[in-house]
Amino acid sequence: MIRIVDIHRTYTEAGNEIRVLQGINLEVNAGEILAIAGTSGAGKSTLLHLIGGLDRPTSGAVFFGNQDIFGFEDRELDHFRNQEIGFVFQFHHLLAEFSARENVALGAMISGTHSMDQSLQQADELLAYVGLEDRLDHYPTQLSGGERQRVAIARALINQPRVILADEPTGNLDRKTSGGVLDLLWDLNDRFSQSLVLITHDHTLAQRADRRVHLVDGKISEAKQIAE
Repeated sequence: MIRIVDIHRTYTEAGNEIRVLQGINLEVNAGEILAIAGTSGAGKSTLLHLIGGLDRPTSGAVFFGNQDIFGFEDRELDHFRNQEIGFVFQFHHLLAEFSARENVALGAMISGTHSMDQSLQQADELLAYVGLEDRLDHYPTQLSGGERQRVAIARALINQPRVILADEPTGNLDRKTSGGVLDLLWDLNDRFSQSLVLITHDHTLAQRADRRVHLVDGKISEAKQIAE
């Protein structure tokens, strides 16, 4: 479904060249849960941002099907992300001035495929699915950390994307709350067969995935199929 081909990402800082990713080749299969593990600074988040089209590589390609997403102009790439990819980050990035239902509905409104009423109705259904039917009109400051992350997951689902990209989605949560969020992500994968690419430094979490790869200094050092 997704092919990452010889991806390099280099930054220049204070005149120094920093090679963050060095020739990454990787495939993400339809419907699988793939964990990308590694220590801080290994290049995990950079790789996820490239897979999701949030950044452009120094060289290399990311194919969804037969389409290299970096062949898109910026506006086309924005539309592709909105329709095909859902993002869940460690810090939820909810808009403080909007309620839970408004935060979730925004993606559908931006896509232009749904009216405001339709977008809000769909947001209500997704929030009920993630267990927040009684928090629809609450603002982010009125929600717990776990509730905010559930809103972020509902937001990621609003346009029925083929892929969910999650960057340390439980890194800011306690163990009990983390377990609930992870169970929800696994349930999504089971129900809707969406591919889930999960960035983590947690070895135990990586073990739950269908497959894991390990990044070290911008290179894949290990790729394992998790035994059933």
